[in-house]
Amino acid sequence: MLSALLALSSCCLQGAELPLFTVGKSTVEFAKLPPQADATEMKMRLHSIEDAAALDLAKEKFQIIVPAAYKHSERWGVFIWISPGDAPGIPADWEPVLAARKLIFVGAYKSGNPRNVFDRFRLALAANVGMRERFNVDGRRVYVSGFSGGGRVASMLGVAYADMFSGAMPFMGVNFYEDIPAGDGKRTLGASFIPDAEVLAIAKKACRYVLVTGEKDFNRPGTKSAFEDGYRKEGFANVRYLEAPGVGHNLPAATWLEQGLAFLDEGKGIEPEKTK
Repeated sequence: MLSALLALSSCCLQGAELPLFTVGKSTVEFAKLPPQADATEMKMRLHSIEDAAALDLAKEKFQIIVPAAYKHSERWGVFIWISPGDAPGIPADWEPVLAARKLIFVGAYKSGNPRNVFDRFRLALAANVGMRERFNVDGRRVYVSGFSGGGRVASMLGVAYADMFSGAMPFMGVNFYEDIPAGDGKRTLGASFIPDAEVLAIAKKACRYVLVTGEKDFNRPGTKSAFEDGYRKEGFANVRYLEAPGVGHNLPAATWLEQGLAFLDEGKGIEPEKTK
């Protein structure tokens, strides 16, 4: 059976009960995998034919970036990052954008493309729940994102775990749960997973998605097809496609992150400071 929806405010500590934190970048560990990362539940949520191997979370480390303005008395969102490589870092000019949007960054080390996809899922899920135990998190603003192969994993999590992530913003890489045209008029991109019907209904109605690509990105045709022949065709209520002019398979300037976050935050009462 699916775990109950995280009405996540109910599982979060508040104010003085929350632990001390360090402003800026730091490396942390999370104590335990959440029940949503259980091998049986993961297999059910993805309709996977493979079994997930054991993961020792005690051996895993995460980078967090806590903006100077954060305090436990205010609810902030969380920006969970999945990298295609070993390091979880993001461009320096992205950090002020996250801070202005009242988002705390977290990303796992060694969660790149060579890693088993089940491990990558579990590390993001551990970050999701672990951050709620450390900070005063606004459950309406827990977003998963990533670049290239990390973006593909983020796009899967954003749908298969729509009860835990309120939005997803994959950069330069998107997977979908139905076969879709590759965008070249010849090939088809096969389905990557099959989400649970109950969670998929939440994704279509309540969650928000931003698919970001570049004009010269080799994944651009597939990303555009995922938007047009995937999300829109399948009836997702809130999805946007962003294409950065002249950009190849690289992370775009912070202005594109800001545009995507503005859409994810739409209707949630966020009034950020003006970003540079």
